[in-house]
Amino acid sequence: MAAASDPVELGAPWGPARPEPPPTRFHSVHGANIRVDPSGTRATRVESFAHGVCFSREPLAPGQVFLVEIEEKELGWCGHLRLGLTALDPASLAAVPEFSLPDLVSLGHTWVFAITRHHNRVPREGRPEAEALAPSCPPALLVEPHLCIEQFRIPRDRLVGRSRPGLYSHLLDQLYELNMLPPTARRSRLGVLFCPRPDGTADMHIVINGEDMGPSARGLPAAQPLYAVVDVFASTKSVRLVQVEYGLPSLQTLCRPVIQRGVVHRLAIDGLHLPKGLKDFCKYE
Repeated sequence: MAAASDPVELGAPWGPARPEPPPTRFHSVHGANIRVDPSGTRATRVESFAHGVCFSREPLAPGQVFLVEIEEKELGWCGHLRLGLTALDPASLAAVPEFSLPDLVSLGHTWVFAITRHHNRVPREGRPEAEALAPSCPPALLVEPHLCIEQFRIPRDRLVGRSRPGLYSHLLDQLYELNMLPPTARRSRLGVLFCPRPDGTADMHIVINGEDMGPSARGLPAAQPLYAVVDVFASTKSVRLVQVEYGLPSLQTLCRPVIQRGVVHRLAIDGLHLPKGLKDFCKYE
């Protein structure tokens, strides 16, 4: 994995000179009410509404997206998922704080935000504050296959949430692709990454269903290891990690849109003469 302190050429693609990062996993250090499954890819809060703070197992590489999908919600609580980065090594914590906000942030070197669609954006120094409120690009989510965030170009396919297979899944999927659903809806996909800058600092970006929300924080120490923070808080009960393809897309990723164009809805994929693994990928991933 590329270390956070490695120099990153602006716009450098993933490839032999810049290997793709390994699959993301949750850290074994987490909040008291969190249970991580044996694969390290699913985190569930088993009681209460707090003590749900999780971390990435490894520091993120520049441009690497730590992407989670909301799997389960729980009624009766006020509040939603929180997401961010920390320069604190989770293994060095004497105890995992009850909340990411404000407890973990108050320890310093931590940047965490409650997930919303608008208020996390910060303007660049010397630019009008209105820049922070303006969308980063037109809503071309159905057309543009890549998401460009500063110097990084990330395939959008895995970044966008998908509905459960059903008769109307083809209609619901468009709501995820256009990012018209609440950002903390079930099956929404939320990611965090950092982008180094020439001055040695980094910007933190939050991605909601394939749309960059703009820089949420600036001036992060790019030379230090930065771990992802996911707070499975309140009405968010369970999340799973989604792996992002950075280089050439896999064959199954290339096949999926072609297969889906040939059926009315995803349930019809079961009737196709295709390998089961490919059918499951087209239906669920």
